[in-house]
Formats: sequence, structure tokens, C-alpha cells
Amino acid sequence: MGVASPLDTVRTVSDLRARIAAWRAEGLRVGLVPTMGALHDGHISLVKNSVADCEKTVVTLFVNPAQFGEGEDFGVYPRNEERDAEMVQAEGADLLFAPGVEEVYPEGHSTKVHVGGLGDVLEGEFRPGFFTGVATVVTKLLLQSLPDEAYFGEKDYQQLQVIKKLIRDLDIPVTATGVKTVREADGLALSSRNAYLTPEERAQAPILHGTIAQVAEQVGRGENPRDLEAWAKGQLERGGFWQVDYVTVRDAATLDEAADASRPARVLAAAWLGKARLIDNVPV
Repeated sequence: MGVASPLDTVRTVSDLRARIAAWRAEGLRVGLVPTMGALHDGHISLVKNSVADCEKTVVTLFVNPAQFGEGEDFGVYPRNEERDAEMVQAEGADLLFAPGVEEVYPEGHSTKVHVGGLGDVLEGEFRPGFFTGVATVVTKLLLQSLPDEAYFGEKDYQQLQVIKKLIRDLDIPVTATGVKTVREADGLALSSRNAYLTPEERAQAPILHGTIAQVAEQVGRGENPRDLEAWAKGQLERGGFWQVDYVTVRDAATLDEAADASRPARVLAAAWLGKARLIDNVPV
């Protein structure tokens, strides 16, 4: 067998639109998987979902500088386009869109998309400007490609809700589909930032998922969410997390504080273990 040729890759919006227009002319359904690269099995599950649902799948590869705050890890964020391209090609992706920063944010670019309310709490509070960076780039990617469906991981649950809201508010004709979090055997959610964990920290990391799963179960049984949040914070601190940004029970749609489990709710958490800031969530 010969070596597979590299995945078809475009780097400009005009080339991306030309490819998609040709598929549209054939009446084909198009799926989009936006990523920042450093792909793992969580991203691959998004690609698999798109390939299963759509006749053509575009994967985007763009480390978005607008969603990294001062002192965050933009400069050292892992990048390996060749490996990422091979991984998504093996799953049946049809096109890689890997633009440079100047293609996405040309000189003089000044328009930002800010989703008020949903984008201002939790991650929005601890990482100011983060969701504006996410919302702006996702809006651009959706308008650049106009897929039928775009796929996002539920690990970034708040991000998924922000994207669904901006799609509704801006009348973008795309469906945003959430795909279940992919976990290691011990429960740790897959994340590119898990690479920052030392072996000792990696052994402690599953405490995050174990703790929020317990909170979800007990809230579901009728226990008080506020009491459980305080208990969970203590559990994480005792387990080696040196800073707990939040562990909280929220309404699954609005992300307002949930008083009980009478409506769909979600337990969300973000906490620091060594150099890694881990986030996770589970449904109640």
C-alpha cells in the first residue's frame, strides 16, 4: 500500500468557501469541527460524529490568540499540524482549514462578539475576555464556512451554551451539537492541558470528576446544592488542588444558580493542580 497523501488543507477564507460551495452545489451536508489543534480522543469523537452525520467534514485548526489572557499559555500551547491532520484524516475528515492569525484577524480588525450574561459568569469571571475571544472566532468560523452542523465538546459546557446563544441571537443558520465528554479510564476528562500535569498530579487529577459526580448524585437526591458546593471545595483542596476557582450547581440552560434538581442542572468546576487549570462538568 502506498503512503496516504496529506489531508487537503486550505489556509484562506476564499479557498474554504470555494470548496464548500462545490459541495453545496452537489447537495451535500457539511459538518464543521472547530479546534485549536493538539488533538486528542475528545476532538476525534467530534470528528467521528460529524463524519457519521454529514457527507463532508471540515476540521479547523487555529490557536486563537483572542481567547488567551495576559500570562496565559498562548506561547507554549502545544502545536503539531502534521500529526493533527493525520489523526483527522484517519477518521474520514475531508478538509483542514488552518489559517494564519492575519487571515482570521486582518490588520484593522476591531469587531468583537460578546455574549452578555452567559459569557460573564464562571469562566467569564475568572478569565476576563475569554468568551469574547471564543464567541468572536466561532462566529467568524461559522460565517466563513456556513456548515449545516458544528460540533463542540460538552467538556467545555459553558462554551457550548455561549455558542448556542450567539447562534440564536445572530440568526446564524447552523446547528451547534454537543458531544459527550471523553474520559480516561479513571474519569479524568481528556484535555490538551493534561500534558502540564506531573505524574503525581496526574494521579490526583481524577478527584475532580469523582467529587462533582458525587455532588450531582446528591443534588439529584434532593440535598442542598450550596452545602454540597462547600463540601466539594474542601474535598478538592484536601485532594491537592491548590486553588478552586469554582465548584457550582447551575441551571443547565441559563447557568443561573440552581436551588434544587426540579429543572435540568449541571455541576461545573474549575480548579488548579500544579500548572494545569482543569475544568469539568456533569449533569445532575
